[in-house]
Amino acid sequence: MKAVIYARYSSDNQREESIEGQLRECKEYAEKNDMLIVNTYIDRALSAKTDNRPEFQRMIKDSTSGLFNIILVWKLDRFARNRYDSAYYKAQLKKNGVRVISAKETISDGPEGIILESMLEGYAEYYSAELSQKIIRGMTENALNAKFNGGCKTFGYIIDENKHFQIDPTHAPVVKEIFTRYADGEGTKSILNSLKASGIKNSRGKIPGYNFIITILKNRRYLGEYRFKDTVVENAFEPIVSQELFDKCQKRLEANKRKPAHFKKVEDKYILTGKIFCGLCGDSMSGVSGTSKTGTKHRYYCCHNAKSKKSCCKKRFKKDFLENAVLISTLDMLKNKKLIKQLVNTCYKMQSDTSSVLNSMENRLKQIEKEIVNMLTAIKQGIITESTKTELSGLEAEKNDLQTSIAREQIKHPVLTKEQIEFWICRFQNTDITDQIQKQKLIDVFINSIYVYEDKIIITFNYKDGGKSIDFRDLEKIAKKKNSDNPNDYQSSPLKVIGGA
Repeated sequence: MKAVIYARYSSDNQREESIEGQLRECKEYAEKNDMLIVNTYIDRALSAKTDNRPEFQRMIKDSTSGLFNIILVWKLDRFARNRYDSAYYKAQLKKNGVRVISAKETISDGPEGIILESMLEGYAEYYSAELSQKIIRGMTENALNAKFNGGCKTFGYIIDENKHFQIDPTHAPVVKEIFTRYADGEGTKSILNSLKASGIKNSRGKIPGYNFIITILKNRRYLGEYRFKDTVVENAFEPIVSQELFDKCQKRLEANKRKPAHFKKVEDKYILTGKIFCGLCGDSMSGVSGTSKTGTKHRYYCCHNAKSKKSCCKKRFKKDFLENAVLISTLDMLKNKKLIKQLVNTCYKMQSDTSSVLNSMENRLKQIEKEIVNMLTAIKQGIITESTKTELSGLEAEKNDLQTSIAREQIKHPVLTKEQIEFWICRFQNTDITDQIQKQKLIDVFINSIYVYEDKIIITFNYKDGGKSIDFRDLEKIAKKKNSDNPNDYQSSPLKVIGGA
């Protein structure tokens, strides 16, 4: 039986040593029961109350590969502390031919085992809920007594030996200065720069960022107020700022919230960057922008030599003009069924070509198995020595190690079917060219390079002999044809021949 180990510890009362203990006992169980461990999945400092655990989800996904049929856990509460999640994922695993086994809880396969397993899962859920209540109860009690509940410390306060908040004589004046300067009209960026120049560090000893100022200005703890969930304790400790100063800052924050984000630079996305080159000099082209007298912003792709060195006479080209031309050509290419079939076959073949490590291990395994058979035949014929036994044991050990390594390699690099590859490629046929992320992904996957000349562009796609030349005079015809074929296609980004200038 091939098995994987799932280990987990939560952040409340367990540490890294807990993982080591779980792995050790699971491996001991596997050895006693002739199980071959092919992989381990570990979630650290994550609760089992939810299924939002990365390694857990990866394990469930890998169960479809057929490379293991057992998930070994230290106890069932490592798998889930929620009966719904436990039942749901066990049903999903059952479909994949995988079952969950507890190394420390003896559960039979009969009807009584189902009852026992349900009781254990119910107790795990009860324990989790009870533990959560106890933790919240304790933290609420701390809040009522104005005691520190853990987590990140508040800049401007220190925690004494009794876990109470006390004024930090070093940083409390800085907090008051931030409130005062902001209330007087100074900007957050200016305040932050001056703090950095003074060498001020945040509560974690790091250089403060933009959110440092905003977080301080919004924190009611500087009024001496302690909050935990629904529990609010006023005058819990000495305040750093007055209510009047705090309210004045809140009014300004609210007013600035409604203003346009003038301090943030809106970046223009040039999706062809890194793939577009000048047809005249061969240098790269990059995105530039400018504002006309009417206030309209225009965006272009410009040759680097023409822009900085003035050694190329290449004109600028409109950003939308070039990008739409490339997008339409790429989508046209994806309608070629013969080409899609060729891409699918090539990608499928590449999987075996790139898996040289796996091929090497599989070939070595065949060789070892052949040597073992030959040695067993010799033993049956009475040819046996002390060195024969040692060599046979070594081959058996190497065989077991190879089987484990092969299973791990197969999990890391699953082989996709031709249907799966074709489905993935064909999904790009439905690319929404109004969506920035989808456009960028289409370009990244299929475009190798674009060369821009005065009267045409040459696009090289990411497959053998994947070149296409497009005359600028034909682009308007292409756009019109697309719109006539389907009124919904390309309506948001119609091509217009607007020239190179």
